[in-house]
Amino acid sequence: MSVRTLALGALMLVGAAGVAAAQSTATPTSPDSGAYRRGPRAGGEFRARKGGRDFYADLNLTAAQKAQIKTIREKYKTQFQSLRTQQKPLMDAARAARQKGDTAAFRSNMQQVRALSQPIQAQESSEIRSVLTPEQQTKFDARQKEMANRRAMGGKGWKKGEKGVKKGA
Repeated sequence: MSVRTLALGALMLVGAAGVAAAQSTATPTSPDSGAYRRGPRAGGEFRARKGGRDFYADLNLTAAQKAQIKTIREKYKTQFQSLRTQQKPLMDAARAARQKGDTAAFRSNMQQVRALSQPIQAQESSEIRSVLTPEQQTKFDARQKEMANRRAMGGKGWKKGEKGVKKGA
């Protein structure tokens, strides 16, 4: 056999393998955790919306507590929906101010948005806290404080996968 025949055979083998790989129906696995994508995972369970974990995950809630919290959240759902309608003009104004680079107007509008929602959020949190045990309340309070700190930072300056640790700190 000549070198030419061997080279041609090798090229044909590589080409056939490339075609087979291109026609494969298997989806490639991704190295990321998928925490920022929504929708079901391969096992059928859904991802959490932000941060990749459920707010109540480490509270070890009983089935009764979960049902009570679900009832409380449903109770406030309509209030939050009407609140969003009320906040929409402020949010639009904040968005427009941000696009113009007017930081003062943006902050002012966002402060008004928070001021409108704060009483309802506090009331809902209070009712949820009443369902929890003292140990669960401590964890719940710590989680809420962590989320408040993140909101105060504007979601910036946090290392991926670390909670409560600012970059460079």
